[in-house]
Amino acid sequence: MADTPTTPAARIVFIGAGPGEADLITVRGARLLAQAKVVLFDALADPGLRDLAPSADWVDVGKRGFSGKEGSDFNGQTRINQLLVAQARSVGQRHGAQAIVARLKGGDPSLFGRLEEELHALREAGIDSEVVPGVTSALAAAAATQRPLTRRGSGRSVSFTTAMTRTGDLQCGMGPGQRADTEVFYMAGRQLAPLSKGLLDAGWPADTEVSVVSRAGWPDMRHTVHTVGSLDDASAIHAGRPTLVIVGAGATEIPDHPLTHIALCGEGSPNSEA
Repeated sequence: MADTPTTPAARIVFIGAGPGEADLITVRGARLLAQAKVVLFDALADPGLRDLAPSADWVDVGKRGFSGKEGSDFNGQTRINQLLVAQARSVGQRHGAQAIVARLKGGDPSLFGRLEEELHALREAGIDSEVVPGVTSALAAAAATQRPLTRRGSGRSVSFTTAMTRTGDLQCGMGPGQRADTEVFYMAGRQLAPLSKGLLDAGWPADTEVSVVSRAGWPDMRHTVHTVGSLDDASAIHAGRPTLVIVGAGATEIPDHPLTHIALCGEGSPNSEA
């Protein structure tokens, strides 16, 4: 029997869980999570977040695609979309339209989180939703390594790219040319050798510094430094872990002395006082 327009549906709230440990979630995200009747959670969400909503029904929808583990494809996107709609209607019928179903996503929902598809599914079903931003892993990596993604005078732009497609191949369309002063590649752990070649083909010099961080935001985070030409050396170190690759200005250590003068256009290169 088809649902009628008067059938109540709970509100779906997309919550960014942050990049690692539970206390990296935002205050707003934690407050709304505590109100949820059902939580559909990703593989990378800290299990400690359950303490914020102990009475909720927690449903695992994590894909675990980075690990290659058996069963990693069980939670396909189509199934997740269907679960969102079904849970919103089920919770709404039991608790009313003001009830909350939380969709807990690692990092920030809007960045490589398949948010667009899930919002489409809800809109087609006539279900209200809200998106609460979270801290993405690139920012956690920059903070933990103390290597800011933007730099005064040398790092005025940042790009975020996924290194993976649904087939597990390196993302096409990297070049020609550099996209930004700092380029960040998500989900890159199994693609370091082809990524190195792609960066060279896009015009990055082989000696450009590269910062590789896996499990950013967690106590067991690993950080190694390489060059574009030697990037594949990081493969064994970060194997089986969600990995970020940062290339360019934001991959380098901060200088011993801060810049005291930024050159204007046509004035020449920035320099530092001794």
